[in-house]
Amino acid sequence: MEKSFAQWKKQCLNKADLSKKGAVDEAIEHVVSLLNSREEYFTTSSCSGRVILIDGAPESSAVQKQNCAWLFVSHHKCTSEDLLSALAGCSGDAVLKFEPFVLHVQCRRLEDAQLMHSVAIDSGFRNSGLTVGKKGKIITAVRSTHGLEVPLSHDGTLLLPQEYITYLTQVANQKMEENHRRISRFYQNLHSALLTEKLQRVQIQDPHDAPETEKGTDEEEEKEERKKTSVYKRRRKREQHETDGCHGDGDCSVPGLEDCLDLFT
Repeated sequence: MEKSFAQWKKQCLNKADLSKKGAVDEAIEHVVSLLNSREEYFTTSSCSGRVILIDGAPESSAVQKQNCAWLFVSHHKCTSEDLLSALAGCSGDAVLKFEPFVLHVQCRRLEDAQLMHSVAIDSGFRNSGLTVGKKGKIITAVRSTHGLEVPLSHDGTLLLPQEYITYLTQVANQKMEENHRRISRFYQNLHSALLTEKLQRVQIQDPHDAPETEKGTDEEEEKEERKKTSVYKRRRKREQHETDGCHGDGDCSVPGLEDCLDLFT
């Protein structure tokens, strides 16, 4: 499995990008770079989120999407003027869409996929999930639900007033802002989770590198306390011996046995 995963990763990262843009979106380059730098993951496809206006797709099936004309696309906020200008070239059924951030990641182990899924859910991508293929490929899909899809024209005729298109533009831009906030949370949570996982792995592999525990500190303090108690007991025993050598009010200046022995040292 380890060798197969390494081969899959090398093959995927070395092949040409067949997307319309031909490159990773700028807004998520840091996310993709972080994942591909880890031995447990690599990205297979991604989109930072986009506002698109397509012609000839009254319903969003995969086949129709391939054959439709793209009138407008932006991975950032747009203006109503952008959309109205693009609609001037419409001859069929135009549809305005906002598609949020999506990311597909192949994972080395099921535990790695579960970590990725947990980070995605906690970051607001609640439509995320994972699948295990017949060949053992484990894919985590990071997806959200705050999309938008509105038909604008039929057979080239605009169905809505310009004021409503202006309103739809505002809604799409708000969704884009929220989309970028979730991407930021996802990156921060992912970075933190991967760092924590790495530290835990190091401690398991080499427990001697782990920081000193409170238990170890307590044991040292207890040892030091026993040492002090032992010295105190020897001192008390010596004083008791000296006291026992004096009877009544007699002279106690006679040296004890220990003092005598000290003379020969």
